[in-house]
Amino acid sequence: MRRYLGILLATAVTFAPNTTLAGDSDAMLVSFEDLWNKVTGQRLFPNISMSNGRIEAQQVLISAKFAGRLAQVLVNEGEIVDAGAPIARIDTADLDAQLAGARAQIRRSETSEIEAAASIAQRESELTLARQELERALAMSKTGSGTMQQLDLRRSQLHVAEAANRAARASQDEAQAATEAARAEAARIQSLLDDAVLKAPCRGRVEYKLVQTGEVVAAGAPVATLLDLSDVSMMIFLPARAAGRLAIGDEARIILDPAPQYVVPATVSFVASEAQFTPKTVETEDEREKLMFRVKLKIAPDLLKEYETRVKTGVRGIGYVRTDPTASWPANLQVKLPQ
Repeated sequence: MRRYLGILLATAVTFAPNTTLAGDSDAMLVSFEDLWNKVTGQRLFPNISMSNGRIEAQQVLISAKFAGRLAQVLVNEGEIVDAGAPIARIDTADLDAQLAGARAQIRRSETSEIEAAASIAQRESELTLARQELERALAMSKTGSGTMQQLDLRRSQLHVAEAANRAARASQDEAQAATEAARAEAARIQSLLDDAVLKAPCRGRVEYKLVQTGEVVAAGAPVATLLDLSDVSMMIFLPARAAGRLAIGDEARIILDPAPQYVVPATVSFVASEAQFTPKTVETEDEREKLMFRVKLKIAPDLLKEYETRVKTGVRGIGYVRTDPTASWPANLQVKLPQ
């Protein structure tokens, strides 16, 4: 605002030719405040900085996870939707067929598991019999009623039964692994089917509907844009002297051009760490005053929910902040909301 001080003071001479500007800085400040009051109808207050800005809301892109044809777009522009509400549906005929195949593979693998379990039971029985026959052959060999040939045969039969039992257990492990793989594939396809229904991640207003029913979209292509009505703020730019005195969480006020009779409460939620407008060289105090920092004034989500039908992005207005948190808000900046 100070950058226009010279122009405004020069204009003040036109409005009040008898005003003396050659005095001290306080006299010049009084002349400036008088001029501001005459031109805008507002009065400047100490420890309060102001800047033009516009209302902005966090924009969320509703995008397709995979390519496909849109079976249906379920929303219209300007419509308010809740979190989890369906926005659009992608045709899933191919995925439905893949899911049916995956489920058939699950049943096949489960049948293989049953067969493997039965085979293990059979091999366990054969292994038990082979051990018993080997014990009998050993007993007969000790008494001299059995031959070494019979003993070697029973040992060989035991080894075969043990190998068959291990093979049956390996087949069971393979069948179980096949079942798990088939279930994982079915879960993957089911996840794609769930993602085929594009849902709103938060409550908000549909800003733009970017595609129509029947169109083919690519993976990652946006289908609609959603404005998060719980994250609405005004972005303003303040000189370094004012921005340096602000703290996150400080109170602020917003007055919108279409409704100047209302004063909206807000809080400082962001102060840029770097200047947005910087001259080529910064050597003097006057040049440092040209450094402008971006400041975000956020409106409380509870207040936004109460007046969400009135929330509109792009509306211009003025944001006010206190450079001294102990200073009181003037009467014309006390909170005043529509009833």
